[in-house]
Amino acid sequence: MSKPRLFVFSAPSGAGKTTIVRDILKSFPEFKFSVSATTRKKRANEIDGVDYYFISEEEFKRKIDNNEFVEWEKFYDHYYGTLKKTIDENLANGFTTIFEVDVKGALNIKKVYPDAVLIFIAPPSIDELKERLKKRNTETDEELKKRIDRAEMELSYKNNFDYVVENINLDEAKEKVKKIIEKEIS
Repeated sequence: MSKPRLFVFSAPSGAGKTTIVRDILKSFPEFKFSVSATTRKKRANEIDGVDYYFISEEEFKRKIDNNEFVEWEKFYDHYYGTLKKTIDENLANGFTTIFEVDVKGALNIKKVYPDAVLIFIAPPSIDELKERLKKRNTETDEELKKRIDRAEMELSYKNNFDYVVENINLDEAKEKVKKIIEKEIS
């Protein structure tokens, strides 16, 4: 059995990161998904403990004070973070772990776990990203503007990642990511 690895995915909202991560988890069923904690409300299709740990702001702040997160951030008026305990348990049990976090979170994970492999999923363009977000129809105009502003910031960090995969064609992007993972675990 190969040494357990950490694969950390980041992308602007709407770039296809979640779809690609779900495909990777189907292709590599032995991998574990690192479930992040958040204070935001659960969406209709989400499951507590599977998509996120949905916790109160008070509990989240208590975990910050107790230094329980490897990374955390507040954006869109909500907290998001990755619990150290989850990562350490997965590594101790020999599980390669997949993360889906924002760019700053990814860079923090790399600081604590230098062997982590950072993969940035880039949209073909900011205009294409705007169209994808509009089609999702999950945000108000104000939230959409915040996501676009944030996307521009996130794109400025892509060169700090080990790999950048441009998602022009979803199937091709999935294949590129699978090849990266196969190369890294072999």
